[in-house]
Amino acid sequence: MTTEALYLQQIINGLSLGAMYALLALGFTLVYGILELINFAHFNVFMVASFVGMWALEALGLSGQGVILTGFALVGALAFGFVVTMVAAGVLGVVVERLALRPMRAVRGTAAMITTIGVSYILFNAILLTVGADSKNYPNPMPDFHWDIGGATLRLREVLIWCVAIVLMVALHLFVSRTKLGKAMRATAQDAEAARMMGIDVDRVIITAFFLGSALAGAAALIFGLYYNYTSFIIGYSAGLRAFTAAVLGGIGSVPGAMIGGVLIGLIEALGGQVVSVRWDDVIIFSILVLVLVFAPSGLLGRAAPTKS
Repeated sequence: MTTEALYLQQIINGLSLGAMYALLALGFTLVYGILELINFAHFNVFMVASFVGMWALEALGLSGQGVILTGFALVGALAFGFVVTMVAAGVLGVVVERLALRPMRAVRGTAAMITTIGVSYILFNAILLTVGADSKNYPNPMPDFHWDIGGATLRLREVLIWCVAIVLMVALHLFVSRTKLGKAMRATAQDAEAARMMGIDVDRVIITAFFLGSALAGAAALIFGLYYNYTSFIIGYSAGLRAFTAAVLGGIGSVPGAMIGGVLIGLIEALGGQVVSVRWDDVIIFSILVLVLVFAPSGLLGRAAPTKS
């Protein structure tokens, strides 16, 4: 494979990773935009959702890469997997908010954020103790269709990932910008107290933000499983920290920023491994996180928060 083909292959891989990170980053952005809270439980909501997606596909009789589907059977199986995983992740996100974060809403300081770390460890250890520490082989019913582009290989799974991510991100954008509840979310993000005085049900808005953000994490979790063909109790922190970096890079609180940040982090991870070494991926990505927080804390598309007296 020529050098040009290698770089093209890494761009294809980077766009696939970026799509997953973007969906995961949107969960951080939706919650932070409304509550100004970094929800570290989001890491392991993603991880739990990956197991739910695996179990949903196994319930259809799929196991590993031994069963290949085509046509409507493939579309139906994947649609079932995405719906079940997204709904389960969304419900889990709402449960976390209702049981752990709602009682902390009036508490000032970092107590709520620390609570999300505790919830994250509960989810982490619950899966470790019930499912086990070994990696699980993920069902992947997709046939090995691929296309050669300039010496690089574009597989069906990459096309699926891009299409799902684009559809979900466009749907979220339309929901936030066009629907009544979406406008209520934007109003609450600007000033929750003013929104409450205007008759907006802020509790409903918060539940919606947690459900949508966690559901998108569920979609990202199924994408992870289909892309890497495995899942494990440890995947939440690696993918979650990259998605958090993407949210910060794009401007945490900005929906378009999370999308752009996710794609950029995916490309940086893929191309960084090609240019330098895969071993340096974490150094590169988290150096970007530190540099953005130090020199441009509002990110690419975020707005600096006004100082409150």
